[in-house]
Amino acid sequence: MVDNQQIFAYRRSNGRVGVRNHVAILPVDDISNAAAEKVAAMIPGTLALPHAYGRLQFGEDLDLTFRTLIGTGANANVAACVVIAIEPNWADRIAEGIAATGKPVEAFAIERTGDLQTAANAARVAQKMLQDATELQREPVALSDVWVSIKCGESDTTTGLASCPTVARVVDRVVDEGGTAFFGETPELTGGEYLIAERCESEEVRKKFQTIYDDYLAMIEASGADLFGSQPTEGNIRGGLTTIEEKALGNIAKTGTKPVVDVLGPAEAPTKSGLNYMDTSSAAGECVTLMAAAGAVLHLFPTGQGNVVGNPIEPVIKLSGNPLTVSTMSEHIDLDVSGLLSREYDLDEAGRRLLDVVVRTANGRLTAAEALGHREFVMTKLYRSA
Repeated sequence: MVDNQQIFAYRRSNGRVGVRNHVAILPVDDISNAAAEKVAAMIPGTLALPHAYGRLQFGEDLDLTFRTLIGTGANANVAACVVIAIEPNWADRIAEGIAATGKPVEAFAIERTGDLQTAANAARVAQKMLQDATELQREPVALSDVWVSIKCGESDTTTGLASCPTVARVVDRVVDEGGTAFFGETPELTGGEYLIAERCESEEVRKKFQTIYDDYLAMIEASGADLFGSQPTEGNIRGGLTTIEEKALGNIAKTGTKPVVDVLGPAEAPTKSGLNYMDTSSAAGECVTLMAAAGAVLHLFPTGQGNVVGNPIEPVIKLSGNPLTVSTMSEHIDLDVSGLLSREYDLDEAGRRLLDVVVRTANGRLTAAEALGHREFVMTKLYRSA
């Protein structure tokens, strides 16, 4: 740990460790958002998580929605959860999945009750949950207990040179201490995907990874789309990254040096400690939401041009090595590592500084994104609705 600092966090009944203590009001579908927001308005201190989907989905798309919602409520940063849906069966299904963690959860359905009565009933439960959550105490935990996810955004030439390698130092430290970290962004591995394949700890893991990557590439080629302006983005291009291969090398730099122990589907919780790969898009809100649903309680986010994304339940720590960004968007940046590029300190020192921010954030300090109210909860949708 940094300077012998101790992490104090919430250990849940299933043994998982959270660094926040939210009482979430979770709508299962888009038309339950209003009721969920009414509950949060009546019970200040609770957290509504409105989103755009959850109706007339089917197959793998529906499975992903359920997995994301259950995983969100099950995240160790959530102390208790109220689930609201238009229909009772789906509300119960989500609540039962969350209840498997042992945390308090109750489900409410709007049909045959209406918004106002549903919100009133749910608010009474949420009030008690919130009061009970305030009695929970932080206790000493190890860095290895804190599941970490990583993603970069609005990358530029400084990202691969400074902020991503700094994150790699912390990722390696977490893994060395027996912890769990995961990365994703399948599109932004393009041109460097072989580097990840070479780090897979077994042939089985390598084949799983390669299949996911090849399927992504085949889908893009079959569409006939020109991704230029999307990959790399306009912000990437403005920052000097002219090809997806350049972007991929910076992206991969943040993953550290450790073997990839497993390959996960979107929002799938890891079962192996170490460095895990998750199949996600590169959209910041979607990616962080999926990783939080998989159980990550702290996110490290290198940025060059200045991505501002946050998440309602998983704190997002931003770091940048771009001197212009850290001066013009200072309210979004938790750690300035531009000193690496001016040679004021080395990569080991940058990693130590980031680990210090990780410890302070885990102990309760709000990230810049949290303080600014960035709570992007973005569901991933695979298919058209039925």
